[in-house]
Amino acid sequence: MSALPAPVPPNDGAAGDVAAQWVAEPTEQGLAALLATEEYLKLSFAPATQRAYSTDWKDFMAFCAAMGFVSMPATPKTVGAYLVHLSRTRSPATVRRRLAAIRLAHRLARVAVPTDDPEVQTTLRGAHRRHGRPTQQAAAIRLTDLRRLLATCEDSTVGQRDRALLLLGFAGALRRSEIVALDVTDVVHKPDGLRLRIRRSKTDQEAEGAEVGIPRGKHPATCPIRALEAWLATLKHRTGPLFRAVHQSGAIGRDRLNAASVRFVLLSRAGKAGLPVEGASRLTAHGLRAGFITEAYDRGLRDRDIMGHSRHRDVKTMHGYVRLARLLTDSPAGQVGL
Repeated sequence: MSALPAPVPPNDGAAGDVAAQWVAEPTEQGLAALLATEEYLKLSFAPATQRAYSTDWKDFMAFCAAMGFVSMPATPKTVGAYLVHLSRTRSPATVRRRLAAIRLAHRLARVAVPTDDPEVQTTLRGAHRRHGRPTQQAAAIRLTDLRRLLATCEDSTVGQRDRALLLLGFAGALRRSEIVALDVTDVVHKPDGLRLRIRRSKTDQEAEGAEVGIPRGKHPATCPIRALEAWLATLKHRTGPLFRAVHQSGAIGRDRLNAASVRFVLLSRAGKAGLPVEGASRLTAHGLRAGFITEAYDRGLRDRDIMGHSRHRDVKTMHGYVRLARLLTDSPAGQVGL
């Protein structure tokens, strides 16, 4: 988070030897210790979080520069004005994340944190009431939709990669960041399937890791193990990224796919399959995860078993996917005799 201010010593008006400690020239060992501290500070956040917070803080500084405000330390009124400015065009989730970046920057600088002021929180609620928009959840890609997507995957190198990506993403209830982060060595083959090692995820900031079991499918066309075995046979790499870019010539590149590429793969296959990609329920890569959860719930699996597989911490979040997918089938309006 190079754009965020580095930690600074507290200024409590002390003098004499205490003040001299802050202005002394660091030794070579001292400089190395400071650099190591900064590195570990960065490691406390996932790379995606670092990039997001850095971008958010730059945006706040640009706003303050354009308005003639001071960004560090910012006053509650300055932050409130920024929140109102954001709320006109940004989603509530984006506004909350920008607020978190401002809070973190001030804490690192060891100055008064304006975001904790009641005026800021009250302004935020008012902005949401005036400009708030409903949160859009990913539409669940149900099993019938998945079969249509898989039917477009030809036997080419790209087709084999996309088939394995779609099936592993669905069967593992994976986030797109988790899909692209997989290495070949994260796949441990077993007689009845495989163990999938997820080294870090959105809700695993401490990088403790998790393992997910993927059994063999009952149907060859939707078996994630068969699809992955076919892709590995084509990939011919025992180390490195599992899912990589494929050139137009059919040659497999060395670089791993990025998170945005998963959505491009999905949209490309959806276009060929004739599935809708726009509208109130946009088709996104997260729909693979939502689709698995919905299918599992429909088949009577227990909440704790689904959450253990999907690594959800909040049952309300998981139920949100199910409610969206079953909005019509479970509606009481269908039971009143209309």
